[in-house]
Amino acid sequence: MKKKYIVISIACILAAAICAVIGIYQYVQQLRAGQEYEKIREEAKKEEATEEPEADPIEIPIDFASLQAQNPDVYAWITVPGTDIDYPILQSASDNSYYLTHTIDGTESPEGSIFTENYNSKDFEDPNTVIYGHNMKNGSMFQNLHNYQDRDFFDNNRDVMIYTPDAIRHYKIFAAYLYDNRHILESFDFSDPWVYKQYLNRIFSIRDMNSFIDTDTEVGVEDKIITLSTCYGTQHDVRYLVQAVLVSIEK
Repeated sequence: MKKKYIVISIACILAAAICAVIGIYQYVQQLRAGQEYEKIREEAKKEEATEEPEADPIEIPIDFASLQAQNPDVYAWITVPGTDIDYPILQSASDNSYYLTHTIDGTESPEGSIFTENYNSKDFEDPNTVIYGHNMKNGSMFQNLHNYQDRDFFDNNRDVMIYTPDAIRHYKIFAAYLYDNRHILESFDFSDPWVYKQYLNRIFSIRDMNSFIDTDTEVGVEDKIITLSTCYGTQHDVRYLVQAVLVSIEK
């Protein structure tokens, strides 16, 4: 009987050791997350023009040719001034979950990519384009969206820029709040103006301590918005959303 207890004790110790190793591995992976994108960012960002820019055409400061040569699923780039969010946006034509776990070069990795699903077109002409990114512990990907839980930060960092090969879209953030984990694009038919209007009304009626809504910003059914979506801590049934409305396009 004593031997039996010894065997059980050894098994428990081994199981605990294995769990510890797995935990350390996952923690290290989290810390390393996003490092690949630092190199991509350096290579993709073009040098700023030192001469007076020409009126036409505009200068797109992203080398989309090299990015798309690496991966044709790259179709846009997002920059949120005041944060570290500065990444390519990808979309898989056939597998909406692929970039949850794969980086731009196809490597399987916990940070995945910043991506949209094929429910959205790639021209940002949909009423609501939902852009996903992980909340990584080392501050990469969409972790910095949680900065908008601070009122001062929300008030002073309202710009989002989306670059495509032929245009620069400027957005203004109007909402940041906790939401449930429903699939937004499957839950609402944004092509229906009435549904879209009710959805917007719901946003502007939010009143709680964890939400900031700029009620002075007018957003109507004719407007295009983007929804930046990320996880909220370990609560798998909660998402943190930051939403912005299109205010101008440079072409």
